[in-house]
Amino acid sequence: MLIDPKVRGPQIKSLDPVSRGRWDAFVAACPQATFFHRAGWQRVIERSFGHRTHFLYAEEDGAITGVLPLVHIKHPLFGNSLSAAAFCVYGGPATTTGAAAQALDAAAAKLAAETNVDHLEYRQMRAGARPGFVEKADLYVTFRKRIDPDVENNMLAVPRKQRARWRKGIKAELVSEIDADVVRLHRVYAESVRNLGTPVFSRKYFANLKQEFGEDCEILMVTHRSEPVAGVMNFYFRDEVLPYYGGGTAAARPLAANDFMYWEVMRRACERGCRLFDFGRSKRGTGSFDFKKNWGFEPEPLHYQYLMRRGDKLPDLNPLNPKFRLLIATWKRLPLPVANAIGPHIVSYLG
Repeated sequence: MLIDPKVRGPQIKSLDPVSRGRWDAFVAACPQATFFHRAGWQRVIERSFGHRTHFLYAEEDGAITGVLPLVHIKHPLFGNSLSAAAFCVYGGPATTTGAAAQALDAAAAKLAAETNVDHLEYRQMRAGARPGFVEKADLYVTFRKRIDPDVENNMLAVPRKQRARWRKGIKAELVSEIDADVVRLHRVYAESVRNLGTPVFSRKYFANLKQEFGEDCEILMVTHRSEPVAGVMNFYFRDEVLPYYGGGTAAARPLAANDFMYWEVMRRACERGCRLFDFGRSKRGTGSFDFKKNWGFEPEPLHYQYLMRRGDKLPDLNPLNPKFRLLIATWKRLPLPVANAIGPHIVSYLG
């Protein structure tokens, strides 16, 4: 507990095994909350990366009125930060009362001082000024669109040129199937991100996600003549589907496997009863941004906010940063076994 219990107002407490069920029940009902606010992320991050977490919640009159999942990452090269939420595209406080929001902000600022971090980061989906925080304008956008209850209507809502890509995949006799484990997905994903010049996450991390979230973490693979050519890990939350970790082999592009794959995600989600497709975040000027625009999705700005404690230069750990250009070019040339061996040790500190 971080606030004196004698003080009136919300009490700030730390997530423990006893409160996990209450935490997740609050997240499921809170309009501000996302899949990335779920309590399971604490176990996933601690078991996968060994980082210390501080999952805080506000309690008023015995009821949870706000949650804040914080992750502390410290590295001599990549900095010292407290983030809500690291390894996630959305985060920040999810609250139902103004008092809870203020109390969680105060507790997070106090924790940032105690841990002596360079900055505190909130990965907000919605706009909202808070005293002392600065926003990094136009850092990322997200792409979210309603799913029609009718599969055919969803197909017709996508631009004709993009639909032609799906038909190419169908003519190539691509097949989509659900995997029970992460083995094939990780192999495909590792090749994909190496080709983009990005370090890969460990297979252990993928396995922990699947184990923790069960049916809400679905793995869809696309095969061509029984060989996996593309795959994606999808998160399900309320009536939403979020394709999160996806990629394809060198054979995927001429087969239009990625286009086919995301349509299959949408089709299956529609049949499952989902009503919102979250294509996730991208940065303007990237291939992923253009790809999602081609599907008829419109970008919505994300509002990443920072409480700076040391210096005034906002963090810039993203692939478009010019200082990473040489590293990315070098990484693309690494043999895949080498990239897979080194990558997890690097990416675990990028958050």
